[in-house]
Amino acid sequence: MDENNRNPFANASSSARASGSTSASSNSSFSSSVADTEDDQTIARILAEDESLRREGMLGKRLSHLDSIPHTPRVNRQIPDINDATLDHELLSGRLATYGLAELQMEGDGNCQFRALADQLFRNADYHKHVRKHVVKQLKRERKLYEGYVPMKYRHYTRKMKKSGEWGDHVTLQAAADRFEAKICLVTSFRDQSYIEILPHNKNPLREAWLSFWSEVHYNSLYANGVLAVPDVPTRKPRKKHWLF
Repeated sequence: MDENNRNPFANASSSARASGSTSASSNSSFSSSVADTEDDQTIARILAEDESLRREGMLGKRLSHLDSIPHTPRVNRQIPDINDATLDHELLSGRLATYGLAELQMEGDGNCQFRALADQLFRNADYHKHVRKHVVKQLKRERKLYEGYVPMKYRHYTRKMKKSGEWGDHVTLQAAADRFEAKICLVTSFRDQSYIEILPHNKNPLREAWLSFWSEVHYNSLYANGVLAVPDVPTRKPRKKHWLF
């Protein structure tokens, strides 16, 4: 299959490369702007036109009895030790079984949050680079919404989040909810709270994204039991070096 047909973002990238090859270096910012605009349009088209990518609230309706605590964006906390992490994972696994949910395992390469979001939004975890790009763009565009939750120089934070392999946090989750107009639903390993909803600022969500959150360790994409055909499910386990130190 032609790469441009397989990847809906390829045409925008190709256009940007063509523009860049015929322009002087002084026009590089214009070329970048054109690429960003085309990428934005691609995102909008996919989300608006392909109804099969929408959750249609199926999980939300089935799990509407779950109570959520107010979400407060925050950067990542300290990674738990091996004993706490093991107990947390057992707790999360039990909750998923109770709720009738199955995890689609995301690769543990530091991009798991963005992979899980890409799988939920586009049914393809390999689009994680595009999700990260748009989350960082949202962080920059709406700085006032997020900088109060970041305990470091904000420019340093956005530069860090731009890098592939940098772990996402609850600030990037809020930015993703805002950028994609999505309600992000987390089933967590927190001992005092099993479920958190992250809603877009001042907007009604148009779609849902369901993720499991093994606290400070890993994110996976969630589906109802029976939706994932076992032979087709990739079962890549997170690499240990990205779990615990």
